[in-house]
Amino acid sequence: MTVTIVGLGLIGGSAARDLARTGLASVQIGVESDPDHLRTARQLGLIDRELALAEAVTAADLVILAIPVDAILRILPDVLDRITDRQTVVDMGSTKQMIVDAVRNHPRRARFVAAHPMAGTEDTGPAASREHLFASRIAILCDTADSAPDALATAERLFTTGLGMRLIRMDAARHDLNAAYVSHLPHILSYALALTTLAQERDDPSLFSLAAGGFTSTARLAKSDPAMWEPILKQNRHNLLAALGAYQEHIATLTKAIADDDPARIRALITEANRIRAFMA
Repeated sequence: MTVTIVGLGLIGGSAARDLARTGLASVQIGVESDPDHLRTARQLGLIDRELALAEAVTAADLVILAIPVDAILRILPDVLDRITDRQTVVDMGSTKQMIVDAVRNHPRRARFVAAHPMAGTEDTGPAASREHLFASRIAILCDTADSAPDALATAERLFTTGLGMRLIRMDAARHDLNAAYVSHLPHILSYALALTTLAQERDDPSLFSLAAGGFTSTARLAKSDPAMWEPILKQNRHNLLAALGAYQEHIATLTKAIADDDPARIRALITEANRIRAFMA
């Protein structure tokens, strides 16, 4: 199968590695607007050749859009304009509702599978790509009733055989709501922590020398690329604002317990929070 990967950063580059390793892709064509990323991808052997978008789409059996969600929203209609009934287009964006809405009435909508592989790191670019990034993680396929059975089967092969993922199906609205809580909100909290500590560091340059595992694991996401995350937060702002509102209520509750010097209430809140152990390995 000839696979075109649009976007050769962490996600696209890691997919390229696994699709070559598992043999699902016999030929991999890259499309990349950043010359440095393209040069690195070539040096790493992530692609067999690079083409302009129009040519790369025409040449492919499967087109993977591994680019920021605002770029997906912009180019997806044009990509669907160029394909035939023998080709499949899959996106890997972290938001789904606006993307599926944008092509809901497109005559080639059935060739598109809206997806979100729940995997990644805070690092960016093809140099950050690695094999097995997706292994045993969840890939969410959205609004699958709107995709042709053969296109859906190709997407399922991509994520299971090619990337080693497990599949969940749900509608785009539910995806965006859930993603707001388990993916997008944690990034906001990490950005806020980084901003708070960076402001304090101006008064005490030794601050970060004291940082240990708790800070490192919580602040890690603050290194995530703004070019990717700004459009995610914009596209899912309705759900994210609801998640932030709920979070602020819990912050207020904890703040009051601390301000009231109420150890029993603090202990009870921490004990309640500990229930998350049942859902995390």
